[in-house]
Amino acid sequence: MNAPANITQPVEFSLPIKNYDEFYRFYLTEHRSIASRRLHAAGSSIGLYFFSKAIRKRQAKYAVYGLVSGYACAWVGHFFFEHNKPASFKQPLYSFISDWRMLSDITRGRLSLIDRQFDKIES
Repeated sequence: MNAPANITQPVEFSLPIKNYDEFYRFYLTEHRSIASRRLHAAGSSIGLYFFSKAIRKRQAKYAVYGLVSGYACAWVGHFFFEHNKPASFKQPLYSFISDWRMLSDITRGRLSLIDRQFDKIES
């Protein structure tokens, strides 16, 4: 996979993006705010908790709680901290996959929840 373009240079994207690697580059540019990243990580973690509870309890309502809590946290991050519209409105599948990829990058230390200067990948 090619390294992402340097974000200090403007990168133009027009949705829908057909190539997933290009979409993830776009996705990271939409998640520069540390507060937004924290909300995404919290929402994905809460969502994962509720999805696992749905499986354990065999009750679909917990899956709904997972979706609602995950998207609520993410959308607060976008509307109040990033000041942009979530990509899930136009490309829901790539966006959903990227939520989990970003959480993976955070847990592996590739993206920081403290300061973007500690990121090991361009965002």
